[in-house]
Amino acid sequence: MPIDPNSLPNDAASLQRMLQRTLAQLDATQAQLAAKEHELQRVRHWLEQLLRNRYGQKRERVDENQLFMFAVEVASAGKDAPPNPKPVGEPSDRTSQGHGRQRLPQSLERRRVVFDLQEAERHCPECHGALQHIGEEVSERLEYVPASLHVIEEACQKYACPKGCTLVTAPKPAAPIEKGLPGPGLLAHVAVSKYSDHLPLNRQEAIFARQGVELSRQTMCGWMRDCAELAGPLYELMKQRALASKVVQTDDTPVPVLDADLPRTRTARIWTYVGDRDHPYTVFDYTPNRSRAGPDAASPKWRAGRTRGGSFSTRSPRT
Repeated sequence: MPIDPNSLPNDAASLQRMLQRTLAQLDATQAQLAAKEHELQRVRHWLEQLLRNRYGQKRERVDENQLFMFAVEVASAGKDAPPNPKPVGEPSDRTSQGHGRQRLPQSLERRRVVFDLQEAERHCPECHGALQHIGEEVSERLEYVPASLHVIEEACQKYACPKGCTLVTAPKPAAPIEKGLPGPGLLAHVAVSKYSDHLPLNRQEAIFARQGVELSRQTMCGWMRDCAELAGPLYELMKQRALASKVVQTDDTPVPVLDADLPRTRTARIWTYVGDRDHPYTVFDYTPNRSRAGPDAASPKWRAGRTRGGSFSTRSPRT
């Protein structure tokens, strides 16, 4: 109810009661305004969060406004804490990384090259006396030796009985590919270059051609197929141990596959199975599609033991 300044009471008691009611109404109004302001700030914060999530950057950054939440605690902790200066000469807890040249690994082969003075230079230019050797200055330079190919001639010695009774030939050790050209080192190099360094076979074909060796990509593709067959038992063992985990993390990656029956490529899947801490193995499996039959047929033994606590997790694996 508004107060009419022309009809105010004359006694002091009535004026005092009127002033008390006005102050109470003012306090209530201020409390309502504070509540409204708090609600407005909360709505503004929600709006900023929604706009940042919708239009802002996706990278995670620390909001500068959040740092002020700890400003009072940090300031009070700094005032209460006694000064503790670090004694002079005490080494720092943090190891300095430095910005200079890093030392070369000791595992690298070192070839010593000595540079010496000529015989005529080993005399003092002042007194012409013979100079004495007092030491040396050693520096290191990193050099690269290009990869090279070499041929191993396998000569199996033959022995025969003079009377023609027996003919014996020394056996050769087993080769990765029976009657094949490549040795195990060359097969490992092609596989690592293709699957770890992402170097296609056509580029490897050109690299070998620069060294005077003609190796077609079709031939190396056949080598990789044979290597996959050789590594089959090891793959099955790793897959069996990975699927013996309590929880198996798996995810699929689409890959295009050529199909002679279709005018275009079709999409197949590469599944990754990651074991737990007690089974630290990561294996890959191929399926022509994304149906459940592929992962479900990964291990019949594992499916039979799911009631003992095993389960699949479709989260992206962290390798």
